Amino acid sequence: MNDAQPRSVVVEREFPHAPEKIWRALTQPHLIEEWLMKNNFKPVPDHRFELAFDWGTVECVVREIEPQSTLSYTWTSGTLDSVVTWTLEPTSSGTRLRMEQTGFPEDQPRYLMGATAGWPRFLDAMEAVLARID
Repeated sequence: MNDAQPRSVVVEREFPHAPEKIWRALTQPHLIEEWLMKNNFKPVPDHRFELAFDWGTVECVVREIEPQSTLSYTWTSGTLDSVVTWTLEPTSSGTRLRMEQTGFPEDQPRYLMGATAGWPRFLDAMEAVLARID
C-alpha cells in the first residue's frame, strides 16, 4: 500500500518592510542573486529561467505573478519537480512573507531535507539584503 503524498516545506516570516520592497528582492535578478543564487529571472508569465548553484542549476518557469502579492514558479532539479510559491501579505508593521515549496516525493527525503534546511537560510540572506537597500 503506497499512499505517499508529495510533501511541502513552508517558511513564514514577518519583515518590517513594505510589500513593494520585498517584491523587488523576489523579482530583480541582481537582488535575487544576493540572497538566493545567480539567475536570469524575468517577472513574466511562462518565462523560463535558471538558478545556478555551485552544485548545478535549477530549471524554473514562472507560473503566476501578481505584483506585490503572489509569485509562483516551477523548481526542477534532478528528479525533483516542485513548485515554489511566494505570498506577500501587508501587516500593520510591514509584510508577512510566506514561501511554500510543494511536490517533494516521499521516496526522496534528501530534497525535502535540503529545502527544510535551505529556505530559512535564504530568508536570512534576503533579510540582510532588504535591510541594506532603499
